[in-house]
Amino acid sequence: MASIDAGYLCDRLRALLAIASPTGLTDEAVWDVCRELDRLGVPYELTRRGAIRACLKGRETASARAVVAHLDTLGAQVKRIKETGRLEVVPIGHWSSRFAEGARCTIFAEDSTWRGGILPLKASGHTFNEEVDEQPVSWRQVELRIDAEVRSAGDVRRLGIDVGDIVAIDPQPEFLDNGFIVSRHLDDKAGVAAMLAALEALVREGAQPPVDVFFLFTIAEEVGSGASSVLVPDVASMVTIDNGTTAPGQNSDEFGVTIAMADQTGPFDWHLTRKLVGLAREHDIPFQKDVFRYYRSDSASALESGADIRTALITFGVDASHGYERIHTHALVSVARLTVAYALSPVEIGRDRALLSDLEGFTHQPQADPAE
Repeated sequence: MASIDAGYLCDRLRALLAIASPTGLTDEAVWDVCRELDRLGVPYELTRRGAIRACLKGRETASARAVVAHLDTLGAQVKRIKETGRLEVVPIGHWSSRFAEGARCTIFAEDSTWRGGILPLKASGHTFNEEVDEQPVSWRQVELRIDAEVRSAGDVRRLGIDVGDIVAIDPQPEFLDNGFIVSRHLDDKAGVAAMLAALEALVREGAQPPVDVFFLFTIAEEVGSGASSVLVPDVASMVTIDNGTTAPGQNSDEFGVTIAMADQTGPFDWHLTRKLVGLAREHDIPFQKDVFRYYRSDSASALESGADIRTALITFGVDASHGYERIHTHALVSVARLTVAYALSPVEIGRDRALLSDLEGFTHQPQADPAE
């Protein structure tokens, strides 16, 4: 099996983290990935808004596969310009204002960018004393302070800043010598990096999969639309790469690959999920299984858009998801290895070549032993 270049993977992650790409402002991340696909010699197409569909040609076209990760991240948006010159903001995606407090950020105005920081309404302990600790946690309890000489709403508008402007949150990444990586936006730039590392390994070693494999990069997963408009009819199955939460009550881990059995939208495809489990065992890829209660991914948006495909989700364990996230390189390499194994694995359900057919070749579920 093609070997994963961990150095390449981490370099791609560093590059992606350096590019602001909150949902709605993903253009430069799209440029970066497309340039890398050009360098690798992998052909691709773009949708109107910038979702990327790259194709690694296989020996056959029918019953094609897809692997997907998303380029967009969490962020914020200007809701109101206050008379004080501060900005009320609302979140892009679902994340707590608890993690917004103290964040450094960039405001993308119509013709300029401005630096700033998000602070609690009562940020000065020397003024508010215990009230600093007593204010509630909500987006109405924070505001954006622009790093410019502004004392009124008029001053803000003269900078070109207005309602609706998008705010990108600084990732503040750290790559530690022991393999841990701490940063915002590892969801899902780490998934994109792992997917590119798998693609790089396949290209480097000249491996040809049995069927076409589409590598999809979506741009609106954090707001729910993700893979709703980037698939082609030939795709019969799709594996999503995203984060898995290493929190109390979860079975995910920062080491190995976590194979999701279900999320809030229901179980993943029984046959595809168990194929991934079998591939992990066959190739000695450390893994664990998990179920997520408050989680959805590109798989959900693809199915909700009407795609009749088998879907699965493989994840890298993330501590403090949608906050200051922490992962380990071991998990990212494990995810990339399983992606390669999936891309090169034989087709097991031949009937999936056709969108519609008769009962011949349809799958069976395991049968319970008859009661004695």
